Amino acid sequence: MTFNPSKRKFLRNTVGTAAAAATLASFPPSIRRALAIEANNATGTINDVKHVVLLMLENRSFDSYFGTFKGVRGYGDRFAIPLANGQNAFFQTDATNNTLTPYRLDAKLGNAQRAGSTPHTWPNGQAAWDHGRMNRWPVAKNRLSMSYYETAEVPFQRALADAFTLCDAYHCSMHTGTIPNRLYYWTGTNGPSGSGVSAMVNEFNGGNDVGPSTAGWDWKTYADRLVDANVSWKVYQSLADNYGCNEMMGFKHWRAAMESMPAGRRPVALPAVSPAYDPAIDDALSPLAKGFGNTMPDGLLQSFRDDIANGTLPEISWIIPPSLYSEHPGPSSPAQGGWYVQQVLDALTANPEVFSKTVLLINYDENDGFFDHLPPPSAPSRNTDGSLAGGSTLADADMAFEYHNYPPATTTQNGQAPIDGKPFGPGPRVPMWIVSPWSRGGFVNSQTFDHTSTLLFLEKRFGVKEPQIGAYRRAVCGDLTSAFNFVNPNAQALPTLAGRSTKVTVDNLAISQAAMAAIPVPTTPVTPVQQTGTRPSRALPYELHTTSRADATGKTVTLSFANGGAAGAVFHVYDKLHLDAIPRRYVVEAGKTLDGVWSVAADNGKYDLWVIGPNGYHREFIGNVSEQATAEIQVCYELCDPPQLQVKLFNRGDKPCTFSAAAKAYRTDGPWSKTVAPGAVGELAWPLGDSGNWYDFEIACDIAPSFRRRIAGRIENGKDSISDPALGVVA
Repeated sequence: MTFNPSKRKFLRNTVGTAAAAATLASFPPSIRRALAIEANNATGTINDVKHVVLLMLENRSFDSYFGTFKGVRGYGDRFAIPLANGQNAFFQTDATNNTLTPYRLDAKLGNAQRAGSTPHTWPNGQAAWDHGRMNRWPVAKNRLSMSYYETAEVPFQRALADAFTLCDAYHCSMHTGTIPNRLYYWTGTNGPSGSGVSAMVNEFNGGNDVGPSTAGWDWKTYADRLVDANVSWKVYQSLADNYGCNEMMGFKHWRAAMESMPAGRRPVALPAVSPAYDPAIDDALSPLAKGFGNTMPDGLLQSFRDDIANGTLPEISWIIPPSLYSEHPGPSSPAQGGWYVQQVLDALTANPEVFSKTVLLINYDENDGFFDHLPPPSAPSRNTDGSLAGGSTLADADMAFEYHNYPPATTTQNGQAPIDGKPFGPGPRVPMWIVSPWSRGGFVNSQTFDHTSTLLFLEKRFGVKEPQIGAYRRAVCGDLTSAFNFVNPNAQALPTLAGRSTKVTVDNLAISQAAMAAIPVPTTPVTPVQQTGTRPSRALPYELHTTSRADATGKTVTLSFANGGAAGAVFHVYDKLHLDAIPRRYVVEAGKTLDGVWSVAADNGKYDLWVIGPNGYHREFIGNVSEQATAEIQVCYELCDPPQLQVKLFNRGDKPCTFSAAAKAYRTDGPWSKTVAPGAVGELAWPLGDSGNWYDFEIACDIAPSFRRRIAGRIENGKDSISDPALGVVA
């Protein structure tokens, strides 16, 4: 496509009135320019993307930035997991047994921008997550872990979400810190599928202090595969300060390539004499030079701007910010990280033809130690007796890569946590924005992703496979394509937002905030309030089902998990009568089913099984097998227009029974009832067009007083919809 600045169909479609023009004017200039650039729409497919730019920032959790943000699964989530203390995951207990809820870091009251970091290593990450019980954050991390920001503290971050696409189910790859997570980002693994080892700690940092080739990792990186495939790429970094975040420089063969460079071209420990990368010289010396060289000496994107202006931006670019703008708590701040993202976007939009063909992926390596309430889709844990807490349709050999049963690299220098068999991840949610002309409109995307998803997207676009991504991640974590509209991208409506700053302003803010007192943790817990309302939401590849079978004779309850969608999913199951037990997780690939069985004899036949899955999918099964073995329901989806929820009502007994249903959200009519004859099947059905395909009902049966079924979620019909209208509204 030849870019024509006079062809602005997007603007004509969305700024046809004075009010719409005012809306566009309210955007920060960098975002406004990006929104005004038409997408390259030559083929209407992913092949219209010519450049992918990847920017990974540091150490922020999703809830800490977006817990109060409208239309995402934040603090208004009605299905926060239950805890053994009778509360849900938002009510944590600290080391002195005080209740602590998320509390705001208000920049008017203290050092919000420079509040500091929290513990974020494997032992405390596992302790906070606690196999999915999610109940030990203030103890395993510290009390600061429960803090969060409002729009006043993160204006650009939220403005970007209002303009483009925010992913609210994007997870870091491991329950630990920077380097293991970045290894997933660069290579698709932390070692098990690469060379039979596991990286668990920060070592072999990729900075100007790079070590010898006798030490380091010894499997392939994705950049190696791009070299073999002749796909252009580059890492933009300053060797004076890349904050040790180029983990490809921690690989033995990369270090050997550096050592083979002539002395005058070799990265050295003294930044002042590290030579600036020169493609005319260095590329002939090593095909990896564009990845370990001093490619962005100023650290502030000048060489990136030059490549964009000169038409030499590679197909794939990784940007590594300096520590001051990395957003890592301590050396950096939300304001400084936001400013850096603003500069990246300014650079791209300075050449509209380049941006019309570019996808910018912005994420964070890990959550630091900051709280996030959503249980990660980690592989099933093991009980104390060694049995699996849950199950998987994947083969044991495929699942093996997901557990810490591997030794460290033979040259490890920092040591690491002992082998403990615990799941590597995925870990807690982190923010992820997808910025491009194909992802405009303030959408939320709620498909499950992790850092390997960025590689899966590159695979999809450039055809270069990363074989080290394990079968589990491929099954459960999407390839990001559900976040895009490649078919007709140039007709998205513009939302309203604001939030731009200057380098001087953000640097001075960080300095002044560092001088302020720490914000005290509230002595009385106050539940944070999430902004109500919806935002546009992308269609997702899910069709999930959970059904139950009660066996009065065997005193068991069986849950059957079925996946009729196009993507794998993790079903989390909490036994509310035994919340001290490790929660079960069932991993079900697309098109497959899996059963789980609970013995209820010790509870005199009683059960209460609480299930969640992606994007607010929820089921709860309550009852007593001795009184309700003859009654059951089954949920069906009718993909008409609008979609319809159907509930089959089974009466397997010898006398009539009456089922009743009540809406828990989205509608004010009802209740509904249906009497079903012995041995017959009845039905209740509801069209969902007025609720954006969302539903939430509780169903009871008169012949079994304890019988309750809660069914909630969204029916997917391949069309974009809206986010959950009940977020922050009702419980």
